[in-house]
Amino acid sequence: MVVPWVGYSLAELIRKVEPLGSAKYVSFQTLADPKTMPFVGSRILDWPYEEGLRLDEAMHPLTLLCFGMYGEVLPKQNGAPVRLVVPWKYGFKNAKSLVKIRFTEQQPATAWNKAAANEYGFYSNVNPHVDHPRWSQATERRLGEDGLLSKKRKTLMFNGYEAQVASLYAGMDLRKNF
Repeated sequence: MVVPWVGYSLAELIRKVEPLGSAKYVSFQTLADPKTMPFVGSRILDWPYEEGLRLDEAMHPLTLLCFGMYGEVLPKQNGAPVRLVVPWKYGFKNAKSLVKIRFTEQQPATAWNKAAANEYGFYSNVNPHVDHPRWSQATERRLGEDGLLSKKRKTLMFNGYEAQVASLYAGMDLRKNF
């Protein structure tokens, strides 16, 4: 989905809070309110939802903290009051309803990686050359284009942001570090 997000670069916040020089990762924790979020407490994921990025990924200007979309205040179902948007990664890396951001020396344990490490790697970059164990990721359908039965298109590396972000992963085996 192409969404016109309203927010600012996470790097701006990181520069203001000046994390310790030992920080290598950023961990994000979301709201977990069973009264308003019916599936919190499901056995599939540990709650609250945790997500993480390397510090250099978090500092990239395309990594956003968002407060709105389509020129309006962000609705609850889309992650109000603030959510993370990392456009070159799979959607589950875009944590909603953030309540805590921490800087750590160790790679944080993330919700989907803890639930199924063989299916959901820490990096979770859009990579059409690495299939999910249960489906191909080589093609995709874009929401809103010619309806649900539209033809699939080839998935682009890093969700089409290869020129902007590939240098973050130079020298890494992107089949192993998925």
